[in-house]
Amino acid sequence: TCDLWQSDLWAQVKDKLMKYLHHSTIFPESIPRKFDYVHKDLLMQQYNLHAAVHQPKETDKNINEFRSASGLGCYEVTVLGINHDVAIDVAFLPLFCPEDPHLFQLYDTENDALLSCMSHISACQQKATNDGRLHGVFPLSDEIVKAATDLDGKHVVCILDLCHLGEDKVEVFLSKIYKTV
Repeated sequence: TCDLWQSDLWAQVKDKLMKYLHHSTIFPESIPRKFDYVHKDLLMQQYNLHAAVHQPKETDKNINEFRSASGLGCYEVTVLGINHDVAIDVAFLPLFCPEDPHLFQLYDTENDALLSCMSHISACQQKATNDGRLHGVFPLSDEIVKAATDLDGKHVVCILDLCHLGEDKVEVFLSKIYKTV
């Protein structure tokens, strides 16, 4: 395993980019959380879950005090534009529910080997640690590096989810990679 993989192409173009956007930060309010009644007031305040005329009471609890729904951590992926002059760092948040592992499909190796592999490896690491907390960036396994290497130099279409959280907080998530034919 390793902590970082980069393609030869990235090494050549990263210093020549016209624009390099860094949006791989995941803010606490975007991490899926398990509902519990102990944190009900915080959840209602955080996610604006109240009637339009109701003013919820303020809570002194912190969102990081209770368990995330997945706890798998995240991956930072840099997507390079087709003309090699723009790049963006995005986050990939693996989807996995320990209580119901069949809830999310982990394997789509024919169409999206890289993200399927990252989800599967993360789920296995989650089973190994299983402490309910969101982990940081996981080390890269040999399978993930191989899947990334298979895409190196190929044109792909990336589906990105953009989330504006107010003020200057923006998140960009990688949700799917399609190979071009």
